[in-house]
Amino acid sequence: MLTEPRYFDHDADIGIVGLGETVESAFVDAARAMFAIMVDIDSVAPTHEVEVAFEEDDLEFALVTWLNELLAAARADGLVFGAFDLKRDGATWRCRAWGEPWNERHERGVEVKGATLTMLSVEHGDGGWEARCLVDV
Repeated sequence: MLTEPRYFDHDADIGIVGLGETVESAFVDAARAMFAIMVDIDSVAPTHEVEVAFEEDDLEFALVTWLNELLAAARADGLVFGAFDLKRDGATWRCRAWGEPWNERHERGVEVKGATLTMLSVEHGDGGWEARCLVDV
């Protein structure tokens, strides 16, 4: 389920919100929202694939780890991501992201420096999962 990125107001940084039927799909939606701050993610061609894996029991810390691992992978390889896949087996998270090198075709938005613990929450409700946090810009 792809949704439009959602945001909430904050005085210093930008709050991102990911929604989904599963916690994994909410995390993917949050990643889309984070990268949409930096670039029009619909313009990103999936020419490069990056895999990331990490261990985390706590869902809230897993969200921050997921987002920061994606940012680190993007910076390390000079990429911008537009598509994501995330699988969880207990505390083990296996992630894939697709994107391409930054190029003149991409209109740069605001750089995201990292996901933070501020206003961090991962909750399940009647409508599914919601994952949110502030990102430092």
